[in-house]
Amino acid sequence: MRWAWLRERPLVGDVALAVVLVLAEVVFTLATPREFWPGPLRAALGWSVLCAAPVVLRRVAPWPAVAAAVATLAVPATIDLAPAAQSLTFVVLTYTMAAYRPARPATAAAVLLWLPVAAANTLVPLDSTAEIGAAYLVVNNILVGVVSYSVGRSVRARRATTEALRERARVAEHNQRSVAEQAVADERRRIARELHDVVAHHVSVMGVLATGVRRVLRRDPDAAEEAMVTIEETSRATLRELRRLLDVLRTEAEPAAELTPQPGLAGIEALAEQVREAGLPVTVRVDGTSGTLEEGVALTVYRIVQEALTNALKHAGSATAQVWVGVTSDAVEVEVSDTGRGPTPAPDRIGHGLVGMRERVGLYGGVLRTGPRAGGGFRVYARIPVDTAA
Repeated sequence: MRWAWLRERPLVGDVALAVVLVLAEVVFTLATPREFWPGPLRAALGWSVLCAAPVVLRRVAPWPAVAAAVATLAVPATIDLAPAAQSLTFVVLTYTMAAYRPARPATAAAVLLWLPVAAANTLVPLDSTAEIGAAYLVVNNILVGVVSYSVGRSVRARRATTEALRERARVAEHNQRSVAEQAVADERRRIARELHDVVAHHVSVMGVLATGVRRVLRRDPDAAEEAMVTIEETSRATLRELRRLLDVLRTEAEPAAELTPQPGLAGIEALAEQVREAGLPVTVRVDGTSGTLEEGVALTVYRIVQEALTNALKHAGSATAQVWVGVTSDAVEVEVSDTGRGPTPAPDRIGHGLVGMRERVGLYGGVLRTGPRAGGGFRVYARIPVDTAA
């Protein structure tokens, strides 16, 4: 928490760092014998504060801080001794520029800082360092500058790597969330399609039959009872489908109902019989052998017929319907037409039925055509290539 507070206030942290450099100078001076002190202690402390002052500006104004540090090179010529705070200031500024700036500005700052130091050691050597030798001082200062620069660049590279890893983790998390949301959306569409294909069909049949029962209940009780039996059987089938869908939603494992055979071309006649009992005369014709069809293709044909007959039952009114299925060696065709008035959906509403049929046919590379029928009524036509499905 304390380090985070200092990161949010860089100027306060740099002032504290400058104070630490001055205190280090004081400790270093007190630790040396008195005869080596650079004159009065107060004067030495003042020079140390002056040399450490550029550290305060190292992040808020880095280039003025570099210029001020170079300007403090005049201090050793005045007191004939280089304060320790001055050397530490050069190290801190070199590290700061290398850690926070790109390579070219950082290199330029390092040269501007340490080249004058080498020149001063060579051209204006101090009396206190005469025994050491100018060459030694130059090499020593260059090594210190190179180490400071290298440490700063390493820290910058590590920060860049850490930031890249964080960004990669953020993108991966975002992608994972998007994939999960897409999977949920796909599952919702699949469930909506199943509800529409199966449950909505049965409910529509029950609704039409119930209307018929209400109309003929008094004058033809036998027909009403027969229709009620059909409603009872249809309601039980609807409940079974609902339970199957609920099992899919409740558990991750495949429910046992999924193992039952899916309806195919053989179930179209029973489907048509349900619609006939609901009051819509239907004729069915199947040309070709359906035994070679893939189960998924047969189920798609069944769902298309189911959806088309349900729509005809709801929207055609007093009419008749025809179902034709043709199976050849390279494709299966299905056509459902009626002689009624056709559906009149709202202009801003697209039903699940047409979308579901289009998705199922498109899954096998087929084509779907829906629209008004010549001479009145509505027509649904689909062609699914068998070789593509295989």
